[in-house]
Amino acid sequence: MDEILTVEQLQERLLELAKPLAALDLPLLDSHGATLANDLLVDEQLAIKNGQQIGSTQIALAASLGLDRLPARPHPRVVIISAGDDLVEPGSKLAKDDDEFESNSWFLTTFMREAGAHAFRVHTIPETAEQLKLVIEDQLVRSDLIVISGESKDESFDLITSVISQLGEIKVVTPNLNESGKHSYGLIGPDKTPVITLPGDPIANYLSTEIFIRPMILKMLARTQIHRQNKKVKLSKALVLNSDKATYVRAKLNAEGQVTPLANQESLATISDADCLIALSEKSKKLSAGDLVEIVMINRVSN
Repeated sequence: MDEILTVEQLQERLLELAKPLAALDLPLLDSHGATLANDLLVDEQLAIKNGQQIGSTQIALAASLGLDRLPARPHPRVVIISAGDDLVEPGSKLAKDDDEFESNSWFLTTFMREAGAHAFRVHTIPETAEQLKLVIEDQLVRSDLIVISGESKDESFDLITSVISQLGEIKVVTPNLNESGKHSYGLIGPDKTPVITLPGDPIANYLSTEIFIRPMILKMLARTQIHRQNKKVKLSKALVLNSDKATYVRAKLNAEGQVTPLANQESLATISDADCLIALSEKSKKLSAGDLVEIVMINRVSN
């Protein structure tokens, strides 16, 4: 039987796999978006702090000092693999009733780039486990992290997990998280590269990426802050839950500073419409308008 973990327990285990990358002496343009690895002093005054993201103004400051390189933690190289024989590339036609357009890898690749990684998308439709194994082994040479997802009904989860289990030690767990499913994780290949298999359902895939994968990327970058900004605000209307699991409700802040849960939480549109997540514990059941709730800000590009 698969191990059931709290959200916090799975976060902790995955963060253990994410080691800060070794610092490199990077050319200025290559260091953009990376993390400074040592304090930069100007006239013995701190100008850029160790652990700070290197942005355009930091690049300009370094250039004004005559520096053409900066010591930095490089962008993690993340390989995104989607696998499943019912997945169809957007732009093609669905040939069978069970076919579905593949969307997870497009989301994952762009999300990882927004988080500060160099992300590479690999779409594969393996006929055999051996073919999928060859694809994964081929990607090990260019990855600091491999993230794999399958079909929305998770029919490919067992195939993916059985393949990566041949390459290293893999654990299968299920977080006590509403709208989620099975995850597998471990270290594979000669360099012990972290690998994670996410649920194939797009909403579950999104939640896992936001809650579990993004902090891993920022830890690999050695950022001082790896979690989203949280704050407490008032609910604009009542909210009733029918789950004994932790729940992240897609929501929007209104002009009065209150938070409104989006309707039709089962709709994929809530992923793009939301600007925050209402984070609710396993014990939350019925909340009234005006109750204080904790929200996670998810401005994906700038936060």
